[in-house]
Amino acid sequence: MNYTPPFTITSKILDIVSQISEIVGKLEVLAPTAISPTLRKANKIKTITGTLEIEGNTLGIEKVTAILEGKRVMGSIREIAEVNGAIKVYDMLNSFEYKKLDDLLLSHKMLMDEILTDAGTFRSSNVGVGGADGVVHVAPPHAHVASLMEDLFSWLETSDVHPLIQSSIFHYEFEFIHPFVDGNGRIGRLWQSLILYKWKPLFSAMPIESVIKESQQEYYDALQSAGDAGESTPFVEFMLEAILETCERELQNNQDVPINVPKNVPINRQDKILEIIQDDNGVTIEQLAHACGVSDKTIKRDIAKLKENGVLEREGSLKSGHWKIIGEKA
Repeated sequence: MNYTPPFTITSKILDIVSQISEIVGKLEVLAPTAISPTLRKANKIKTITGTLEIEGNTLGIEKVTAILEGKRVMGSIREIAEVNGAIKVYDMLNSFEYKKLDDLLLSHKMLMDEILTDAGTFRSSNVGVGGADGVVHVAPPHAHVASLMEDLFSWLETSDVHPLIQSSIFHYEFEFIHPFVDGNGRIGRLWQSLILYKWKPLFSAMPIESVIKESQQEYYDALQSAGDAGESTPFVEFMLEAILETCERELQNNQDVPINVPKNVPINRQDKILEIIQDDNGVTIEQLAHACGVSDKTIKRDIAKLKENGVLEREGSLKSGHWKIIGEKA
């Protein structure tokens, strides 16, 4: 019997997939001008910096840019090696086949070759993944890693799940197995980007890792919630939110976006939020996001701005309270 990772397709997942697909469609209409070479390079730097910062690398965008341009920078040997490895592997992203386990092993070797003596091979010891409260996940025994990875790639080969969902499920399952001594987070995020790129080439220039870095604790919380639930669903929902957020930003960053997306769209959206709240002051973040066709994170940013401007406040908790409009929007 073929292995199928446990997951549930929720209405929230379907809604976000629909929103992402709509934005990707707009970006494809704008292609090839949707992502200029300058923006593509900037996004690549954001991607590399973001995925490394999640793992504690402190070099930052300026030094990553300098290394990418062949310049010498001040930094620890390990951190510079991490940047070199990430540049190599993201340069090769388009050449990997996401259904081939050997390609994943090769990507790990490229990523970690300057850091690990056994880069590109599965771990030969048992490991626990640490968090603020100690060990939060005990990975499967090392003797089972090879067979678990073969099962996961077998599922990847035969699955007909939408690539947006499939890539997120793979990402979680990969982190759960934790097949390498080091570099698991970076490879998990890389492989999700690869699956998305093979679905829509526009994703090769989307800095999803940078958006994840902005919600790093939520990323770890989603991994833990999925582990507690015994299925990837909470993590899938988180990752789809991050992908939607990335797509929204790409659309807004495009100078040619006035096709159905005027430059004052955030202001118009805030007006819409206030109109919805005026009709129903108990409306949830998720309902606002659905009504406005954006991610929960975008709605949270708009609400924070409305609060900052003295227009909106929250009375009571998010679960049982309600919104109150207290002034006119400037």
